[in-house]
Parts: sequence; structure tokens; C-alpha cells
Amino acid sequence: MIRLVASDLDGTIIGSDNNIFENNLKAINDINNKNIDFVICTGKTYPMMKKICSQFNASYGIFGNGNQIINLKTGKEIYKKLLTTSEINTCIEVAKAHNLHLHLYTNNEIITEELKYMDLRNYKLQQNKYYDTSLQITIVDNLYQYLQFNNPEVSKLIISSDNNLSNIKNEILDKQNLSITTIKKRGEYKDKVINKEYEYLDITPKNINKSTALNILRNYLNVDNNEIMAVGDNLNDLDMVKNSGIGVAVANAYDELKQVAKYTTVNSVDNGGFAEAVYKFIEF
Repeated sequence: MIRLVASDLDGTIIGSDNNIFENNLKAINDINNKNIDFVICTGKTYPMMKKICSQFNASYGIFGNGNQIINLKTGKEIYKKLLTTSEINTCIEVAKAHNLHLHLYTNNEIITEELKYMDLRNYKLQQNKYYDTSLQITIVDNLYQYLQFNNPEVSKLIISSDNNLSNIKNEILDKQNLSITTIKKRGEYKDKVINKEYEYLDITPKNINKSTALNILRNYLNVDNNEIMAVGDNLNDLDMVKNSGIGVAVANAYDELKQVAKYTTVNSVDNGGFAEAVYKFIEF
């Protein structure tokens, strides 16, 4: 019996055209009507996802790839973990030394020196009807100075490039004990929102990921792991899908995710892959 459904959004429920297949919306409604907890698991921050969480009537939200968990029914914050000043400064130093683009996430803003790559994507996504526009995008002349004078709480940061970032990842890990996920937006996974190929490092505090956060929430709710279905498409969903009772990859998912999933849908996100998984494993 499934008591909790955890799902990524972009590429899993929200399609490549930034719309949602009708069956996916129906499946979410059916989950809620059956009193199964629906949990949004996203790399985005809560302010950007607040509107869509409300539209989906989600019970809980895991944000920033796991550094914040919120009870969406009450607004109570269950868990939060931030990057330290030392960790942030190391990442900025490495990025600037290699002339790489970097942007930071706080609880309510994106901080960047120029809109490019993922922060440009987020800017464009704010125009989408499903997203909230309360997330502020702050463009600054100098990240060091802004952080020094404003001292914001930074939950995660992103380093992006047209080129391979393996050496950059290793350089940062040699200096700081962090969780770093490499995401490659190339070929069939090209970023269609900004029409560009690139890759980026998603950097969070150590041991922060969707799977860890889902385990924290599972214990908080006293839900057994075999009562959880997790659905995703991207590499930051890999551990969550691998470690859940029923881990599902939608048809358009990265091959690495499909290899660890217990089930891969026939349908892609644009044709209701999420709904297919829901109706396959849950009786209504």
C-alpha cells in the first residue's frame, strides 16, 4: 500500500513545453482524494514553487534538492541546512579562477552577476503560469561584496559552463566536504527553455540530496520505505528513485536513472508518464 508519492516536477510532471499533461493533473487529484501524501521534490527553492505547491494541493515539499522540508499544509519548516561562509567562498574562488558562471540561492532570491545558464532558465520559468514570481533575482556587480554586506543565508549554489566540469568538481571537493551533483544538459537533454547545451554543478551541504530529505520526512511521518513511490527524470533524482520502495523513471529520464529504477514508464512526461506510474501502482 502506497502512503506517500514523492515526485520531481520539471521533466517528470511538467513537460518540455512547460505545460502539464491532463492525466498528470488528474493523477495528482486522485492521490489527494485518496488521502495519500503528495510530496513535491525539487531542486528549486520554496518561493519559486509556492504557487504550484498550492495548485497541486501538495502535503509536503522538499526544496533545494533536499536542504529544506516544509509542511505545506501548515507552513511549518521541518528541516533546513545551509552552506557555511567558508564553503561559499571556496566555490566562488574556484569559479572565478576558471572564469565560470556561478549563482547562489537564498530562501527568497537568486544572486548572480549575470543572467546565464540556470539562472536565466529560472528567470524565464517565472513567466510560466505554474510558477510563483515572488522569487527575487538579484543581479550584483560583485558577489563577494554583496555577501559580505548582506550576509544572506545561502542554501545552495550552481557553477555552470559550456565545457566539462569534472576537474572543477574535484578541485572543490579537495577543499570542502560538500555534496556535488553534475547535471549535463546536452543532446536529448538540452535545455529547451533557453535553447542551450551546457552542464552544471549543483552544490549543497554534505549529505544533502532528495533521498536524504525524503528519509527525514519518512521518519517524521512514520511511513515505511516500502510505502513510498518516488518518480523522477534527472540525475538529482537518482538516489531518491533508487532507495524508495517503488522507484520510477519516466520514459524521458536519463539512462542512469532508468538503470536504478524499479519501473520505467512507457510514456514520457509530455504524454503522462507520471500518471501512468500512479495508476499502475496505486488502486483507486
